[in-house]
Formats: sequence, C-alpha cells, structure tokens
Amino acid sequence: MRFVSAEEIDKFVSPRDLVEALRQGFAAGCEAPLRSHFNMERSNEDDATFLIMPAWQKDGAAGVKVAAVVPGNSARGLPAVSGTYILLDGVTGQPSAVIDGTKLTTRRTAAASALAADYLARKDTREMVMVGSGAMAPNLINAHASVRPIKKVTIWNRNGDKARALALETAALGFDAVGTDDLETACKTADLISCATLSTEPLVRGAWLRDGTHVDLVGAFKPTMRETDDALMQKCRIYVDSFEGASAEGGDVVQALKAGSIAKSDILGDLFGLTRGEVKGRETDGECTVFKSVGHSLEDFVAAVAVVKAVEGAGK
Repeated sequence: MRFVSAEEIDKFVSPRDLVEALRQGFAAGCEAPLRSHFNMERSNEDDATFLIMPAWQKDGAAGVKVAAVVPGNSARGLPAVSGTYILLDGVTGQPSAVIDGTKLTTRRTAAASALAADYLARKDTREMVMVGSGAMAPNLINAHASVRPIKKVTIWNRNGDKARALALETAALGFDAVGTDDLETACKTADLISCATLSTEPLVRGAWLRDGTHVDLVGAFKPTMRETDDALMQKCRIYVDSFEGASAEGGDVVQALKAGSIAKSDILGDLFGLTRGEVKGRETDGECTVFKSVGHSLEDFVAAVAVVKAVEGAGK
C-alpha cells in the first residue's frame, strides 16, 4: 500500500493536471452518494463538522474521504479542513493508497473552481480578488491562473496582516499582488472574485459587481453560512458543482431560495452538464456569473486516482 504525502501531490500534480482530470471525471461520472456530515459540538469555539465522502466506479476502484472541518483551527494556525483519503483496489477491494486528505481537498476544490471558471469566466480575465487568506486561497489563485491569464491579485481578509502576508507570497510567484482593507473597491474592478471563508454573513454584494464579473464561492458549505447577498445571486447566472449538493447545503443558494429571491429554475447548470456540453456556460462578455461549490465525492475520487497515477508515473 502506498502513502502519498502533501509534498508529493504538489510536486507531481500541476493545477492544470487536476482541472483536466476533473473535466474528464465529471463528463464520465461515477457512483457518488451525497456525503454524510455530522455536527461535532465544541466548547468555547464554533462547532466542527465530520464528513464521510465515498465514491466508486462500476467494476473499478473505490475510495472514501474522512475529514473534519474545524473553524477554531484558524486561531491555532492550522487549516480549517483536515482529512485522509483511502483508495481501494478495483479488483480486490484492498486499500491500495492512503493520501494526505487535507492537501487533496484543497487542490481538488481549487481545481473544481477553475474548471467552472473555464466555462464561466471571460476569456480575458486578468484581475482577481481573493476573499480569504487561509489554506484554500493560494490554491485557488494558482488554479484559476492555470485557465485564465490572471496578472493582478488583490487579497482581502478580516485580518489585514494575513491578507498582506499572502500578497507577498503571491507576488513572489510572479503576480501583481496586494493586500487590501477595502473589499468593495477591489470588487468593483474585478474580473473574477473568489471567496473561501467560513462566513455566516454576506461579504460580497451584488451592487459591487461590474458587468462581466465571475464569482467563485468555495466557503459557506452549510445552509447557515453565506459569502454573498441575495442581490448578487439575482444578478448572476447561477451554476453549481452538483444540483443535489448545492441546493441542499450551499448557504448562498439555500438562503436565497428560502427568501424567494431566486427559484430552483435559476440554477442553470452544474459541472456534469457543463463538461458534457448539455448546459451552456457564459454566453456574453457582459453577463455576470456565479459558481457555488460545496464539494462532491467525485472530485476527491477522481483527484485521488490522478494523484496516485502521477506519483507512480514519476517512479516514486
């Protein structure tokens, strides 16, 4: 049985590699039940969430991710999401690989957002706003830059020092990157706004979007969370990673539906439909689009298979 570390994932699998693996994976599909999630009560901090996410191919491999989302880890200097992925042999069902689930999660989540952006963001997208500066942020920046010619990145966080620190790291990779305390002004000139936070209140508002902006929503994985207001959801053409997951768990979608600000018919497509050519993506440069992801076990499974193949191909 092979163990694949976070370092090996970053060394042998590029952001674009995972985007293309997910493109093929969503187009082909697999068996992927809606994930099981359980609330874990915590004293003196926000409750944590325990996740179990299985997936498999008919007559093929299978896998499961066991993960925890712990909001209180931010104060500890640790990622909010941690986990392990176990990949099973397609013939025997025996464990064939154990993969660092924390790194796998951040990389596949970013790849799913970039895959969506490849259908929904303008081709000339160059200016990005990153809302949040946690573990997801650098992965999202690199993934989006693998499908669009992003040059400028403006980073906002409630803690301005963290935003500026990430901006320095991002600038070292060749981007024109700055931290900001003025999210509204940054959003008003952005081509792409990516949000990866654990916010329970709107951070980005529809009134701030200029024509043609694409909004990528990665946080708010519970119905009680949200990163945007109803006006933004009304203003944008809405897409999700999967209809079943996002309409049940994604707070930005769930709360807008509950308020009557949008209808289920306003959700125009998911990654299955986009990759199979069954759903149209962006149609004009002037329209605004939004992609809401809550995570899908297909993403972990496809990414795990791709990672193991890449590592084995490198002879490690």
